[in-house]
Amino acid sequence: MDEADNNPSPDSQRLDHFVKIVAEAGTGGQAKLLIQGGEVKVNGEIETRRRRKLIPGDVVEFAGRQHTVT
Repeated sequence: MDEADNNPSPDSQRLDHFVKIVAEAGTGGQAKLLIQGGEVKVNGEIETRRRRKLIPGDVVEFAGRQHTVT
């Protein structure tokens, strides 16, 4: 399932903020734990850097759901 999500920043957004925004985590702390625990993929690769910059077109996956950065 592919869900397009709005990206409030026109250039880039941090991964931890994106995970929180798309309601995969209730808080920034929860997002940090999910990312650093290897539970989040970006463009098919496990990403453990919570401050990774996302750009439009990146696909973030968690728990079998995909979200495309727009």
